[in-house]
Amino acid sequence: METLYEGAYAKVNLTLDVLGKRPDGYHDLKSVMQTISLRDDITLEVNTGKPWVLTCDKENIPCDHRNLAWKAAEVYLKATNQNVDGLGIHIAKRIPSQAGLGGGSADAAAVLRALNRYFDSPLSIAALAEVGASVGSDVPFCVIGGTAMAEGRGERLRRLPNMPDCVFVVCKPDFPVSTPELYHKLDETAIPQRPDNAAMESAILAGDLEKIADNMYNVFDPVVTQDHLELNYIKSICNSYASLGQQMSGSGSAVFAIVKEFEYAAVICNMLRENYPQIFIAKPVYY
Repeated sequence: METLYEGAYAKVNLTLDVLGKRPDGYHDLKSVMQTISLRDDITLEVNTGKPWVLTCDKENIPCDHRNLAWKAAEVYLKATNQNVDGLGIHIAKRIPSQAGLGGGSADAAAVLRALNRYFDSPLSIAALAEVGASVGSDVPFCVIGGTAMAEGRGERLRRLPNMPDCVFVVCKPDFPVSTPELYHKLDETAIPQRPDNAAMESAILAGDLEKIADNMYNVFDPVVTQDHLELNYIKSICNSYASLGQQMSGSGSAVFAIVKEFEYAAVICNMLRENYPQIFIAKPVYY
């Protein structure tokens, strides 16, 4: 038996636009995504000689074939024609669930990277991301990490330059968001504003953190905020304490803010922690 360790890093959507429903039932998206240092830790035990098992230190996480980490192991072994004599997967969970931070996708991507390394990297990173697309829409991005433009279902990726160094504050309010219901609402609603992805890309190319923050926009944000006005309270606290910009990530419900200095992030956390215990400070991550 051999034990492997891999970090599973969360993502935020600096921009997120929904372009329309596809014939396959999914939606075409366009999003600038960024990996952040908030992470789960994945431990893989390969060739245990026992039936597959998945464990997690948090409740309400599926610990069987429904978990994306389990699915990732299955599709990797099938794609590479490899076999293992038993597999154990343990997830030390820090990324909040139902937050729009890609926690399950990050776990799946970590399993793909770890297994690929174990088998002496038969797949390139691009090929590994392609395998990940069959597991979940955010998995390809979580495989490559860094800063990237994602299109299609999320499987078409184009790397962008690293965004400038900064600090992220991530706040997860205590309510879930149903992604299918949210897409249904968006399908029935005229979208009054969309992100300017070209302006966001220009800001990243220029290394201009203020312009990056100014151009953040997520079409899901106002739809969720309409039903959960406390998101406005979280954003207002961030804005009052030197945040350059703040918005919801993915389909929610986590809100993230960009600040220049750790000291500002610490103040925002102190202001929000009493009402929102799931609050984190993170940095951009590149691998």
